[in-house]
Amino acid sequence: MTTELIVNSTMHETRVAMIENNNVVEIYIDRKKERGVVGNAYKGRVIKVLPGMQAAFVDIGLEKSAFLYVSDIYNHLEIYPQMMSGSEYEEDDIDGEVSRIEYKAPIEDLLKEGQEIIVQVSKEPIGSKGARVTSYISLPGRYLVYMPSVDHVGISRKIENEAERERLKETILKMKESEEGYIVRTVSEGKSEEEFRADKQFLNRLWVNIQKKAEKASAPCLLHSDLDLTFRIIRDLFTTEIDRMVIDSPTEYHRVKEFVTNFLPNLQEKIELYDEPEPIFDAYGVEVEISRSLKRRVWLKSGGYIVIDQTEALVTIDVNTGRYVGKRNLEDTIFKTNLEAAREIAYQLRLRNIGGIIIIDFIDMEEKKNQQLVFNALEKALQNDRAKTTLYEISELGLVQMTRKRVRENLGRILMEPCSYCEGEGFIKSKTTVCYDIFREVRRIAPLTKEKKILIIAQADIADMLYDEERRGVEELENQYKKRIIIKSEAEFHQEQFEVMLTN
Repeated sequence: MTTELIVNSTMHETRVAMIENNNVVEIYIDRKKERGVVGNAYKGRVIKVLPGMQAAFVDIGLEKSAFLYVSDIYNHLEIYPQMMSGSEYEEDDIDGEVSRIEYKAPIEDLLKEGQEIIVQVSKEPIGSKGARVTSYISLPGRYLVYMPSVDHVGISRKIENEAERERLKETILKMKESEEGYIVRTVSEGKSEEEFRADKQFLNRLWVNIQKKAEKASAPCLLHSDLDLTFRIIRDLFTTEIDRMVIDSPTEYHRVKEFVTNFLPNLQEKIELYDEPEPIFDAYGVEVEISRSLKRRVWLKSGGYIVIDQTEALVTIDVNTGRYVGKRNLEDTIFKTNLEAAREIAYQLRLRNIGGIIIIDFIDMEEKKNQQLVFNALEKALQNDRAKTTLYEISELGLVQMTRKRVRENLGRILMEPCSYCEGEGFIKSKTTVCYDIFREVRRIAPLTKEKKILIIAQADIADMLYDEERRGVEELENQYKKRIIIKSEAEFHQEQFEVMLTN
């Protein structure tokens, strides 16, 4: 299986696509003005304690107060999988028993309103919910995750060789100080003690700097922010299993190349600069898959389709035969549609990063054998998913209940916003997304002509954003292609509608 990482980097956003066997399977987006907060450490102030929920709200300086459960203060074993900061990218389970005290104290005895506390974000704000935080700080490096307040050494269960697991554990136990813990990440297999020591020294210095900053700062205050998307991808995904990493920005390419040459020299030959005139996400078919992933209805090759609906509590997926009429009998038609849908559903869950409770309504099948084959196909298709999934057998109603770990916002919520035209009943592309679509269209046509001017006609709000918030992006394009860009608003246009044309 060939695996590639495709990086599209511009002034305003970075997008990364993982491609397996020419199929886009995962997409990550980082917008500079909407950067995620998972992994960030803050000095926060407790603003409300909720005894009835055994939780507290903590002001960490974000728009919405963060949520701190009592278990995230004391029961550190439960939060390990969340704080692996592989969190977004890697489901590293850990082994070993952790010696810990079972605290019986209620949260009202542990926290008081106005109290200052150092916390780390374990889950992004999602929908109407604020970020989830923990008081157990966890700092990820390339090979190790450092836990300054937990005396424990854990090994990723994805490292299966028992001799190697024992070697790694002995190496870390020899290096670690008392009252500190480490988790050995999957990429550590075969690494030397010197490499671990370098990682350990870096993480120790990072923790000391966080503590010094916390002593001087007043809450709420950001103490430490995680890496940007490109370097998180390098840290968490760019391993020997990746065949190549292709980057379309010369600046980003040289930045990555320098880092990898210094710290991961065995991988430097896998980094390539993309310098073709066609936009990189067009060339690799990523834009098509992004557009497809934003649609409610997804067509299957046979002519059937699935419908994906997201509510506040859960996601429902409905399977329909659509235009597919089959060749033999009704049961065979239904079975083949369900079988194809099972594979597509697993693909869409991973591509869209859909998490939480998921209900799949397959078309009713009379034969138990067919039901089991469809369930097995879904289970097999989910094996490649990096996120943890729990699957339950098809019920009497023909429903499959499942859960998928939710760590970050799904793709639709990142790229779209509630529709003002339908009072929030549906979604349209956000103004920022439309502006960036316009920029991409300009990049498609600008190199193809000698005309000196480009005319952009867009809906009034989009035109205003191009003049104001995204003005630097417009100026960057003008400088890059030596063409003057003229922006004209059209009141009758839908928010997603625009035209980009060449003019004299």
